[in-house]
Amino acid sequence: MRTVMVVFTRDLRVRDNPALATACRVADRVVPLFVADPAIEAPPGRARFLLDALTDLRASLRDLGGDLLVRRGDPAEVIARTAREAGASQVAMAEDVSAYARRRQRRVGEVAELRLFPGVTVLPAGAVRPAGGDHYKVFTPYWRSWSASPWRKPEEVPARVVLPEGWRGDDPRAVLGEAPPAPVTGGESAGLARLEDWAPRAGDYAGLHDALAEDGTSRLSPYLRFGCVSPLELATDPRVPEAFVRQLCWRDFYHQLLAAFPRLGTENFRPGAREDWADDPEGLAAWKAGETGVALVDAGMRQLLAEGWMHNRARMVTASHLTKTLGVDWREGAAWFARHLLDADVANNCGNWQWTAGTGTDARPHRRFNPERQRERFDPERVYVDRWRA
Repeated sequence: MRTVMVVFTRDLRVRDNPALATACRVADRVVPLFVADPAIEAPPGRARFLLDALTDLRASLRDLGGDLLVRRGDPAEVIARTAREAGASQVAMAEDVSAYARRRQRRVGEVAELRLFPGVTVLPAGAVRPAGGDHYKVFTPYWRSWSASPWRKPEEVPARVVLPEGWRGDDPRAVLGEAPPAPVTGGESAGLARLEDWAPRAGDYAGLHDALAEDGTSRLSPYLRFGCVSPLELATDPRVPEAFVRQLCWRDFYHQLLAAFPRLGTENFRPGAREDWADDPEGLAAWKAGETGVALVDAGMRQLLAEGWMHNRARMVTASHLTKTLGVDWREGAAWFARHLLDADVANNCGNWQWTAGTGTDARPHRRFNPERQRERFDPERVYVDRWRA
């Protein structure tokens, strides 16, 4: 009997999970595994979201007859040891492009037969390339190529997941410990429920997604970050408008950028971009606390601290204020967002920070977002500002 191990990383779902679906098709036994690396310390909000997601994933796998093994330790060592014990001939994982994910994939490939699958993005990072180059540096031509490219079909949920005889899974909380409550419940079930709640309003997305006081955004970004919902299923959902699909394309764009430029989180992407950042610890501290005295900036930063999420328009305004007005290094802001945002990942967090700071892919690197003009346009009745500055 053939046994395959499926290692979950940023694909914490059973719907449209190519690694899981393929393993269930080709193997008699499947060992679902999640490994928490103690070298990575998740902020409290993301730790709780992850616990919720793993608990929900385990319940889904058990409904299919399987279970989820949860372990702590060095991923390569744990995967190699568990694969030997289970008699797994192959390890299946979703391919990812961060420096950490690439190291993990390389090390796992050294100790086991590893096969990588799509699923973190709509299209894999290298699926579309410009003529004469390995990646796109400008979004619009990427959007055209991305939209015209063939996409794989979403995978069906496996009919059954069969563990090797005598094997059983683990309660994620028993292995990883508890975490403080988070503003949002994690997991595939919660993500799909959020989609169903938003879908009736999705048709208004193009007109409302910039309105700061409206519930016009999907708020699915944390579920995409952890792979609780499939970006491909969202992109192919007939209820989802093109304006939202374009945002999914931006997400893919930054992943292909990170794949080509692994130092996106630490170095300026644009050659010759500024490095003369200000040393302003007091200004940085006030920005972090939402105490700059600039209404929209403070509202956005306080929403971040309260919800682990911030409206995208407010993200651009707060980032512009830190880098263009205070002159503080974008890396300081990216690190603060990474600490507090439930949806933070290297590709999108640092890609967007560099875009706003003028060190990334923006064709107008000196662009500024005037907070008061932005408030007048997108929060004219001051509802958002008053809500978060009260």
